[in-house]
Amino acid sequence: MNPILTVTLNPTVDFATTTEVVDPDRKLRCARPDTDPGGGGINVSRTITILGGHSTAFVAVGGPMGDKLVHLLAEAGIGLAPFPSPGETRQSFSVLENSSGKQYRFVMPGPTWPAKSVSAALSRIARAAPRGGYVVLSGSQPPGVPDDFPAHLAARIKRAGARLILDTSGKALHHLLAAHAAPAHVLRMDGEEAEELAGHALPGRADSADFAQSLVMRRVADIVIVARGADGSVLASAEGRWHAAAAKVPVLSKVGAGDSLVGAFTLALSRGDRPERALQIGAAAASSAVATAATQLCRAADVRRLTPLCTLSRV
Repeated sequence: MNPILTVTLNPTVDFATTTEVVDPDRKLRCARPDTDPGGGGINVSRTITILGGHSTAFVAVGGPMGDKLVHLLAEAGIGLAPFPSPGETRQSFSVLENSSGKQYRFVMPGPTWPAKSVSAALSRIARAAPRGGYVVLSGSQPPGVPDDFPAHLAARIKRAGARLILDTSGKALHHLLAAHAAPAHVLRMDGEEAEELAGHALPGRADSADFAQSLVMRRVADIVIVARGADGSVLASAEGRWHAAAAKVPVLSKVGAGDSLVGAFTLALSRGDRPERALQIGAAAASSAVATAATQLCRAADVRRLTPLCTLSRV
């Protein structure tokens, strides 16, 4: 198995609770909250651990909430490479309204990073990158981190002899397209992000595959994955185009579905699976994640059971 390093510059301590009805101007009596370590890269590491793999989490931590995050990661059995955050680790919380089944998510911005912290993080990640292994950058970037950070990281990671798996959005995606740096190994995005980047709707699987393949041809990434929600995910590479269906499961919470896919996909690649097989396992992990409540991710038994149901086909 090739080693895996995940990167989370804007981690969070996630609190999740429930209440009967969310109404303004009144006290909302809530259930005892669940507390989990959160942030894209951390959720990828949590998924890898759940599925029996190992990764090291490069995490920016600061203040008392950062200490709590370190404790939660230790409890989860995740190896930690801490980096000093320029401010206290943020908190986020979600509330499930029992009467309607609606989930309300409140996400804080995190501390603002000065340029010297950004530069130091780039250098530290490059030194920690496992030669021959994978580096996963997932989740939002904190305020102050420039939009071209993923593009610069891709070049650093390639020089370090590792492969970058990137799950990002917004302006960072546009900068990646415009950059002349080394491409990422894998780029994953949501359907909405893909349509915004393409500048037009992608109504069918072939449309998503065409767009993903165009990014491969432009050398933005060796492999491009576009998530299509309940319709599964599409993958394009120089070797072909594939679709993995989403399993039909009851949807309790969409939190962590994308991170579960990335974690399962990365673990499968690290074990030597072909990209299309890794996509199928990733689709099963995402399907499992949406069937769990609050900030829970996928379940290993569910992933094994659902993988054959996530039908793999050429596009």
